[in-house]
Amino acid sequence: MKGSVIKYEKDNIDTDVILPGPYLKIHDYNELAKHAMEGLDKDFHKKVKPGDFIVAGKNFGCGSSREHAPIALSCSGIKAVLAVSFARIFYRNSVDGAFLLPIEIDENAYRDISNGDSLEIDISENEVKNLTKNETYKMKPFPELIGKIIAAGGLFNYKP
Repeated sequence: MKGSVIKYEKDNIDTDVILPGPYLKIHDYNELAKHAMEGLDKDFHKKVKPGDFIVAGKNFGCGSSREHAPIALSCSGIKAVLAVSFARIFYRNSVDGAFLLPIEIDENAYRDISNGDSLEIDISENEVKNLTKNETYKMKPFPELIGKIIAAGGLFNYKP
């Protein structure tokens, strides 16, 4: 996967800012996408392009268990979120629904990656290549079961 970075230098980005509560009644995924990150970045929908990545700090996706958050990000064009850590419910909602990849990176990678950088993610090698800076970072490998769910295209497609 290749894409450009939209970086938020912030920890604890919660589901209330990823997709604010008033939009939870919307069932049209494309309409949800118009409100992704609205609680944090009113111009997000103008910045994002299909295939882009979000880079953020610790505990991304904390807050409520709404699966609307990864759906809105995915339908806006985000293919992966790279963060130092994730709230577990956001992580599993992202993987189980095959909405986007939650990729854990270390603090050094987080600090080094800049807004607008071009990245290439190689899951098989557990690497994130910063094509802009000619740097390579290790990503935390997916646990075996999570890798199988991702490979199957989500939990509903997974056959143990």
